[in-house]
Amino acid sequence: MNIFYAVLALGVMGCVFGLILAVASKVFEVKTDPKLALILDCLPGANCGGCGYPGCAGCAAAILAKKAPVNACPSCSGLQTSRIAAVMGVEVKTVERRVAFVRCSGGTRAGHKFERYVGIEDCVAAMKVSGNGTLDCSFGCLGRGTCVQVCKFDAIHINDKGVAEVDREKCTHCMQCAAACPRHVIGDIPYAIDIVVPCGNHEKGAAAKAHCAVSCIGCRLCEKNCPSDAIHVVDNAARIDYTKCTSCGTCVTKCPRKLIVDIHADGKVAPVIVQ
Repeated sequence: MNIFYAVLALGVMGCVFGLILAVASKVFEVKTDPKLALILDCLPGANCGGCGYPGCAGCAAAILAKKAPVNACPSCSGLQTSRIAAVMGVEVKTVERRVAFVRCSGGTRAGHKFERYVGIEDCVAAMKVSGNGTLDCSFGCLGRGTCVQVCKFDAIHINDKGVAEVDREKCTHCMQCAAACPRHVIGDIPYAIDIVVPCGNHEKGAAAKAHCAVSCIGCRLCEKNCPSDAIHVVDNAARIDYTKCTSCGTCVTKCPRKLIVDIHADGKVAPVIVQ
């Protein structure tokens, strides 16, 4: 009989506490806009941080609060962005696709301070060697793969020249590689451009030439011969204004260092517009 009363008491207590919890859950319920789940479902879930917010949940919350545009996520496809725009009831603005770009082509042709580097395979660690890294050039890619480690899309790797190289087809423009690079040699360019200057050396000609066999020496031959006024030497390095560049290739042929290259020499690529 005592067992019966004990079980009955526990049952009554369970019902009472359950009722209290049910009431509390309704009273203290945090109202969530159903649009948040719909927006989050459209995002890739990589939590790369390329949007500038803490993961996809943070990005979705910012879009819902109208603190970020519907195309805030650089990894979203045009279809995904269109779905987010439909949820928010707005029109999405189209922008030209951009990708990361490594401003260095040195690799084995660049001078090295040491015959062999023995240490942690990390660019930040290599930067601590001899004050500013293992290369003679203070502006070159160290090639230790810090950018590779942070890329969540397998879009950047160290090539056979020992330099980081971006896979333009996989790149989502999250720019986490640029943020991780201690040398700041990674920038971004329009996806469809043809002519690139893979060098960020700001030393004057003689010093740049001494430190790397393929560095820009600021000779200005590209600048003087460009029919579109699209390339200029800034801080001793050639820079292309892609709003003016017509991909004529004149700078490619005039560069005495053979540094400026046409990456689509076998056929031009049309601009890609993403939403």
